[in-house]
Amino acid sequence: MSMRIGNQSSVQTIMANLRKASESQSQELGRLSSGKRVEKAADDAAGISMGTKIEAFVRSQRQAIRNGNDGISFVQTAEGGLNEISNILTRMRELTIESGSDTVGETERGFLDKEYQALLTEIDRIAESTSFNGTNVINGDGKGELRFQIGSFKGEENAITFDTDGTYADTATIGVIGTGISDKVDALDSIESIDEAIDNISGQRASLGALQSRLQYAVSNLDSSVINHEQMRSVIVDLDVAESSAKLARDTIVKSAGESSLAMAMNFPKSALKLIS
Repeated sequence: MSMRIGNQSSVQTIMANLRKASESQSQELGRLSSGKRVEKAADDAAGISMGTKIEAFVRSQRQAIRNGNDGISFVQTAEGGLNEISNILTRMRELTIESGSDTVGETERGFLDKEYQALLTEIDRIAESTSFNGTNVINGDGKGELRFQIGSFKGEENAITFDTDGTYADTATIGVIGTGISDKVDALDSIESIDEAIDNISGQRASLGALQSRLQYAVSNLDSSVINHEQMRSVIVDLDVAESSAKLARDTIVKSAGESSLAMAMNFPKSALKLIS
């Protein structure tokens, strides 16, 4: 076996391999500490571009989900007001039937009409006061057509609209203004008006229910989209911990072997000196 003092190629080769092992070890430690496979463009230029786009899309979808849930709350607020008005109309019809019977006297009819008139006033109060974030929802004086953005892009397919001008619930609109039950004839005449008002309110509630159902399905679809895109982003950007741990163990072994090899290579000149001493 030849021994050349001036030839340090073996040492240089060992140091190069040791440097590579150290760099790989540092890279894997950094990835394990962050949980990311791609931390910078140099790691995967295409991957970081795709990951960034998907993250932006997912965050937009999550905001769309919040928009959809806000829209559901908006509709529930309007439907809740209409529900109370429907309950009031039911009570008013009950009062008309009671007042239309000769089993009550004029004095009692006067008492019944007081409650009846108070309920009419309450209908108007509910219609005027029911609002969501400053927008009146059942008095016909809302902000017109509202847009619920339930998508991540521009276009009608990314929105659901609701026309606040189509929800009227005051006594004038539903046709019970000016009615009363202070006498038997008025009480019986009021029945038809109340029935029409009940049908009117029920129709508006049905429209709101359909809108709420649509929003709920839209939110459910968005949830699925977010889950699927998060999985896609994770595959591209996130770290496979088991694979990275195996690489780290390999790099640690290679580095340890390189350090031992370097120590041995550095002792070759000493061996040569012993031969000539």
